Amino acid sequence: MKLTTAIVRGGILLFFLLLSASSSSQQKIGYVDSKVIMETLQDAKDAQTNLDNLVTKWKGELQLLNDSLSFIKDDFEKKKLILTEKIRQQKEEEIKNTEKRISDFRQQKFGENGEYFQKQNELMKPVQDRVFKAIQDVAREGGYDFVIDRSTQLMLLYMNDRYDLTQKVIKKLEEQ
Repeated sequence: MKLTTAIVRGGILLFFLLLSASSSSQQKIGYVDSKVIMETLQDAKDAQTNLDNLVTKWKGELQLLNDSLSFIKDDFEKKKLILTEKIRQQKEEEIKNTEKRISDFRQQKFGENGEYFQKQNELMKPVQDRVFKAIQDVAREGGYDFVIDRSTQLMLLYMNDRYDLTQKVIKKLEEQ
């Protein structure tokens, strides 16, 4: 999947570069390494530290839940032969409930829409917005037509609007 995305992005980038090379004026292309930029910003470091502290806290809570589950399972295994059917079912239910709590906790904290990703977005988005604005400002001031991020899979961060074909493509699609 990532390879396909990289190929598509590379193809799109190549298309734009070939398109711009065929025009009569020289295009100015620059690149940045957003990873290096983010690593040097104190705001980004502080946000990452906050995220790391949250993860450490949540991992501790998860470890307590796992320890509790291990204790319940061990206790059940030791006693299951002498337990009545009713108590054995209760213990099995307790194990299932604890396993579900662990699964729910993982999903709530680290799942696709979990607190980690929400917090990451909350803390990092303002920093990323500042970085992207700075990239756009530098590109405009330096007369760059395209700016590529070398730390990702050739993601275009800035394009001179005169090369934006979006509206023409939409118009073409509406005509069909």
